[in-house]
Amino acid sequence: YSAHGVSPGVRQQAKDRKLVEVDATCPLVTKVHLEVLRFAKEGYSIVFIGHKEHDEAIGTLGEAPHAITIVETEADIAALNLPDTNRVAYVTQTTLSVSDAARLISALKAKYPNVKGPPKEDICYATTNRQSAVSAWSGDVDLVLVIGSQNSSNSRRLVTW
Repeated sequence: YSAHGVSPGVRQQAKDRKLVEVDATCPLVTKVHLEVLRFAKEGYSIVFIGHKEHDEAIGTLGEAPHAITIVETEADIAALNLPDTNRVAYVTQTTLSVSDAARLISALKAKYPNVKGPPKEDICYATTNRQSAVSAWSGDVDLVLVIGSQNSSNSRRLVTW
């Protein structure tokens, strides 16, 4: 399985087909999945801050589809209508821009003051380190080349930094 993780449904399909499973899921993604399961078990509406079409969002949504709403923008947060405003929790995609995540978390906290976050940040330290490096270099160089996949959230964030 991808480092971005997969949903329980994908795992079950592999088992049903008797496929050999190789799980390369990043431990931080696994942490987010476990947080989602815990929040869902405790009866929270969960807001996943991330990119709706990203593999990580799809896999995480599969952990508790009845309890998760994915948001990408402040407009998505403004449009939320959750059943119990005091039972809201959030998690984030591990490859988000730190500044984008902070902006969206602030919007979520403004709308739901009692929102519960993860005990520790979900954004990957490697992602954070790369974003910090590009930010530090950007004033000193004329060009930064980002070599990565076109559908990589990490690469895309660095290009738009």
